[in-house]
Amino acid sequence: MTFLVLGTLLYFLPSILGHNKHNAAGIFLLNFFLGWTVIGWVIAMIWACSAEPRAPVFVVAGAGRICGRCGAPCVGGARYCSVCGMAV
Repeated sequence: MTFLVLGTLLYFLPSILGHNKHNAAGIFLLNFFLGWTVIGWVIAMIWACSAEPRAPVFVVAGAGRICGRCGAPCVGGARYCSVCGMAV
């Protein structure tokens, strides 16, 4: 039983290491479908170790609005976007 658990953890090691990376789904799928081949597992491990982590997303709460056309932030009381001129 212990061998089965350790073998499963070793098999999914690239997915575990790459869980917070930008390409986590691709790493998991490669590991899941081609991990049984040694070369697939090695490629998944290299990809998991070399991929960049996800960029943090910051949400700014406030009275300002965001233009639906160009995505530029607008002043709170503005009726039109200062960048593209569309009604906000």
